[in-house]
Amino acid sequence: MPGNARLSSAETQQARTRRLVACRMQEIEGNPMTAEEVAMFEMFEREAWTHERRREYILRKVRPLARETVRPFGRAQSPGC
Repeated sequence: MPGNARLSSAETQQARTRRLVACRMQEIEGNPMTAEEVAMFEMFEREAWTHERRREYILRKVRPLARETVRPFGRAQSPGC
């Protein structure tokens, strides 16, 4: 899809419904979404971003964090190391 592609209203509503279910499941598991995470997904819905664009955005945000915490050979660095 081109970078300016958007989800239809029905697709956006379906994504919102899935997000709300996922949020509730995260709460039940004791790991609720942060206000920043909720705001990000609400922005995706408001702007009707495609799932591909959402994924790219999230990966761009988390990859630098992963590089900071992963040692060579793929071993995660624990806070005590």
